[in-house]
Amino acid sequence: MSTEKEASSSAPPNRKLSCTASFDALWFCYSPVHQMQQFYRLGVLDNCSDKWRAMVDCLMLKTKPASKVQEVLETQDKSKLKSHIWTFRTPEEASYYWKELYGHLDEPEE
Repeated sequence: MSTEKEASSSAPPNRKLSCTASFDALWFCYSPVHQMQQFYRLGVLDNCSDKWRAMVDCLMLKTKPASKVQEVLETQDKSKLKSHIWTFRTPEEASYYWKELYGHLDEPEE
């Protein structure tokens, strides 16, 4: 019995796939609050295609075997960890880009 516990504790836990978050995001996408927010920020209404895509992908994934679902979920988790919103630069690179963008502010006015 102890070997069964050890084997189960070393394997990653199986996550249950739920499309509730995708459905909630799709539902909110069509809300007046979200649409007005998008119109205010971007000047266009959101067609919610990315939310539809996520919902369809989730529903399609529910038709797959459990092993395939776990594999896809692990791949998604790894890709989320890899993506980063910041661009890391050395001090020299940062100085160059800063001068490129804001160097005109250092020039004296005529």
